[in-house]
Amino acid sequence: MVRTKYIILFSLLFSLFLSSCTEENSYDVLIIGGGASGSMAGIQSARMGAGTLIVEEGPWLGGMLTSAGVSAIDGNYNLHSGLWEEFRQKLYNYYGGPDSVKTGWVSNVLFEPSVGEKLIREMTMNEPNLELIFNTKLDTLEKADSGWLIRLEGPDGKMTIEASVVIDGTELGDVAKMAEIPYDIGMDSSYDTGEDIAAEEGNEIVQDMTYVTILQNFGKGIDKTIERPENYDPTPFFCTCKGLCDPDTISRTLWPCDEMMEYGKLPNDKYMINWPIYGNDYYLNVIEMTPEEREEAYQEAKWFTRCYIYYLQTELGFKYLGIAEDEFPTEDGFPLIPYHRESRRIKGKVRFTVNDLARPFDQEWPLYRTGIAVGDYPIDHHHAAYPDQSKVPDLHFYPVPSFSLPLGTLIPKSTEDFIVAEKSISVTNIVNGTTRLQPVCILIGQAAGTLAALAAKNEVTPSEVPVREVQNHLLKSDAYLLPYSDVTPEDAFWEDVQKIGTTGIIRGEGKNIGWTNVTLFHPDSVMTEEALTIGVNDFIPEMGYTLKNEALSVEEGVSIAYELAEYLGKETVGNDHLKTGQDIWKELGFGTFNPDADLTRSQMAVLLSRIADPFSVDVNIKGRVY
Repeated sequence: MVRTKYIILFSLLFSLFLSSCTEENSYDVLIIGGGASGSMAGIQSARMGAGTLIVEEGPWLGGMLTSAGVSAIDGNYNLHSGLWEEFRQKLYNYYGGPDSVKTGWVSNVLFEPSVGEKLIREMTMNEPNLELIFNTKLDTLEKADSGWLIRLEGPDGKMTIEASVVIDGTELGDVAKMAEIPYDIGMDSSYDTGEDIAAEEGNEIVQDMTYVTILQNFGKGIDKTIERPENYDPTPFFCTCKGLCDPDTISRTLWPCDEMMEYGKLPNDKYMINWPIYGNDYYLNVIEMTPEEREEAYQEAKWFTRCYIYYLQTELGFKYLGIAEDEFPTEDGFPLIPYHRESRRIKGKVRFTVNDLARPFDQEWPLYRTGIAVGDYPIDHHHAAYPDQSKVPDLHFYPVPSFSLPLGTLIPKSTEDFIVAEKSISVTNIVNGTTRLQPVCILIGQAAGTLAALAAKNEVTPSEVPVREVQNHLLKSDAYLLPYSDVTPEDAFWEDVQKIGTTGIIRGEGKNIGWTNVTLFHPDSVMTEEALTIGVNDFIPEMGYTLKNEALSVEEGVSIAYELAEYLGKETVGNDHLKTGQDIWKELGFGTFNPDADLTRSQMAVLLSRIADPFSVDVNIKGRVY
């Protein structure tokens, strides 16, 4: 009898303990993986008022930006979007301006990984709604009636937490796998994706990985040559720079050796070694390996990079360049993790193909209307290290414009309360060649944090959050929805252009110019009735405009905006339409209001946005108007 009382008392105390623990360890948003996406998702979610936790397996934030040592930013130099631009400005402030980070020729933004981690950590520490846990692994996660039950294992043992929404911010999509979300690995079949440049048959070949290293200039008189690696073989590196190989024979451009080394030069006389031409790219597909198997495989890639360092030092004469001693908190001075270019890719609400990317206005589904992140880097695949080149299709740089990534790529097709970020989003293998780049992953993270915070706040699933609500919050954070590089947040009409662009009523022009991919809005060009008619008829076919090719006057533009407002059932102020136009002109600083003057595209966007507001008409996850 006494024993029974003790059991009941203990049970009551234990229940109270669990109740208090649940309350203290309950979060609106849990992000597993503090990489490029995960860190930014946490910052954005916390700024929107959600109680947010980032759980990171290692001791650093930033992922490929920092922990993997890939501290040379690729692309988005002219897309000053959201947290990507905020991070870039912090680098400028730290080093002394834009020119201070143009230290190597591969990028306009290069920095020391340790500095990047410091700045990202400072960004997170400034958010009172954000907590961080380092050196902690995900043990299990279990779907609850609402949200998730998660068990973690860290230095102090195990802990259990609850979260309304989980974001997978890992490098390889490991959390998505644990959540039993379907995914693809490797190359897709062109029959499945409709992409002409995809392989005929799918396979599990992924892009080469790289164990990057950071070297430092210790002075011409100093010999920093490392110990000769076991089984060292210099032959894989013979064609790494000009002079030892015939470029015509290997079909690759070769640079003089000194110029090649300047490729990834960082501030403070350091060098990022991430060279793709007979350099330290290495083929491994570790995605489905256990953690123990991965770690063993990573040692192979690290050994290969050591061989490359030894080659640079002994064969090419760069003995004075040694492994940087103050860059990473590791015993051997190497980065904390390798650089993975490819991951699992979930099966999402939508799958973004190269056709959607290259010709956004010609597709069955207008996914551009759901845009949440932008990029402009070429489709860049690394496969030179794969041992059997006969199995690798010719993935040349496909000519594409800059692009807008659709919201549905972040949301699994059937699993609720879960969002995927980083490189595991729902894109094809081809498209991964550009969405994998650092600025895009930063912006994916910002969008994921926005979506998660809204879902938690509104007590709905991520798939139930209206597309326009997500986009409105991103716009408030100066994040681009469409990649118009000729209209920036500094322009008074930037938000109007972004909103009207996502309706498709006024469309930009995508171009591929050599290595540069752009989409231009042409804000100062004359607005023609033909261009406007195409967009209006696609957005609201019932209006049935007639095609012409005449320049619109200011007065005609005001009239059309009011006509659209009336059709959409919008309340308008007053009957003096020209007076409204004149007020808008004055507010935006468009100059003298002349009703007979030709109307520019930016002016038409402003009139449509502020009078008719078609952006407020919601669209579904595939971009169709409700």
